[in-house]
Amino acid sequence: MKPGLIGMIAAATEEGVIGKDGRIPWSYPLDLRRFRRLTIEATVIMGRETFETIGRPLAQRRNLVVTSRAIPGVECFRSLGEALAVCDGPVWLIGGARIFEEGLGVADFIDLTTVPDHVEGGRLVRFPAIDRDVYEEEPTPPHDDPRLMVRRYVRRRSGLAKT
Repeated sequence: MKPGLIGMIAAATEEGVIGKDGRIPWSYPLDLRRFRRLTIEATVIMGRETFETIGRPLAQRRNLVVTSRAIPGVECFRSLGEALAVCDGPVWLIGGARIFEEGLGVADFIDLTTVPDHVEGGRLVRFPAIDRDVYEEEPTPPHDDPRLMVRRYVRRRSGLAKT
């Protein structure tokens, strides 16, 4: 099998924070609705901690978890590459930090919502830096929630191959 388009989707502060102490430190229902709309009927790939934060497989999606531990009732893989090898159709990488870091090498695009929150202290997890030589920002329509901004980055066609 071969995956279709591979996207990464996340919400982060201006400072790049995507999580604090094992959870997402904000709640924007319209952004969660948007996440659902974009990922429905697709494969979602996440790390174990992200899966544990969610607490269950996401409905109407094929859920793959990258982990060294077995999780009953869940398709688990030891690496992102192994998980991608069994995908057919659109794939969304939904976190956490390690999945996003590795995903920069394979993703066709990145869908990043910027939240206005400022998060400090505790164990902060950040979205990796986006290499502008590899990805270019594409115009995006406004978010349904005026407090949020969506940025879409698309892999450049400059010959930089996916690894």
